[in-house]
Amino acid sequence: MANAAEEIAEPIDESGIPKRTLLVPLGERSYDITIAEGALQRTGEVARRAFGPRARRVALVSDRTVHRLHGNTVERALRQAGLEPLPCLIAPGERAKTLRTAERIWSTLIAERFERGEGIVALGGGVVGDLAGFVAATYQRGIPVVQLPTTLLAQIDSSVGGKTAVNHPLGKNLIGAFHQPSAVLIDPVVLTTLPRREFQAGLYEAVKYGVIRDSALAHSIETGLDRLLALDPAVLVPLIARCCQIKAEVVTADEREGGLRRILNYGHTVGHALEAVTDYRRFRHGEAVGEGMKCAAAIAVALDLLASEQKDRIDALIDAVGPRPRMDDLDVSGILDAMTRDKKVVAGRLSFILPTRIGEVVIRDDVPSRVVRQRVQSLISPWRTRRTARAHPRQ
Repeated sequence: MANAAEEIAEPIDESGIPKRTLLVPLGERSYDITIAEGALQRTGEVARRAFGPRARRVALVSDRTVHRLHGNTVERALRQAGLEPLPCLIAPGERAKTLRTAERIWSTLIAERFERGEGIVALGGGVVGDLAGFVAATYQRGIPVVQLPTTLLAQIDSSVGGKTAVNHPLGKNLIGAFHQPSAVLIDPVVLTTLPRREFQAGLYEAVKYGVIRDSALAHSIETGLDRLLALDPAVLVPLIARCCQIKAEVVTADEREGGLRRILNYGHTVGHALEAVTDYRRFRHGEAVGEGMKCAAAIAVALDLLASEQKDRIDALIDAVGPRPRMDDLDVSGILDAMTRDKKVVAGRLSFILPTRIGEVVIRDDVPSRVVRQRVQSLISPWRTRRTARAHPRQ
């Protein structure tokens, strides 16, 4: 068996864009992550291998926007492999990631007499991938799923690792299951159709990987940010590959989040709360995580775990990625209450991933509540100061 996230090959295609294939070695649940221009056109052959020779149909879960952009390519590739696509389209956005949406897809599969030997292809961002994975994990006690992530955040994070879930009105991702994909196909070219804000949301997650595990990655984002924002494949493909490699290494060591995998939640304790208190309407997931990372770094400084200059560097990198939504109208108590309902609460104690330097973090569940409140307040206060300044400009 290969080591975690071993890179199998790196050929160069005719366009000069490198191709990367990573193995996630989980025994019988092992799978490949393929990063290549035109990867969507390989969906049929990959799905055929994943679902077996007897499969006749594929449930294609996608949101309407993504399907309009890339659905024809994927459906054509599936038909070429002898698989008839059954489109299951959902509304775009986090608010569609619910049990009600999952039930609609279950109902479609049941009505179409979808068999256990058939599978699901998830074409879209993190919402589609999480939802489709959850449906796959639960329909007839589990059917295979192939992930085709179309956002940067999904490509570097949510499509890998087997976490599937839907949201509950009281919290994000509270209802879910671990269900590894059979394959992940990443086509960096699809990012050219992504709105800039969505791409930036993914870059916040890339910063996360640098802070928790790889200072060199953080440095490469700092020095190559302009080229990343310009979608230069020479820097974008290695970024995607390195983030996937880190995710695969962590998942291989701790598939079900009993220990090491918890470091992937850096920034998520506060981030998920920000999404919940704004009813999943205001923040992109990565934007909320960006604010959560800044808050966690501030907590680390307050506990003498992190040097102030390291925090300043983390803050500067997050801010350089792009602007995030306003928070001047948010209530600290509401954010704290949402945090207590997060799945990272253990024995009534909030768990925080705190950086000790860029590239290393620790897991702490003993952060005093006053420190948490103060640092959440400090996250919001600058926005309120700006609002006051706008309301009372200097004469």
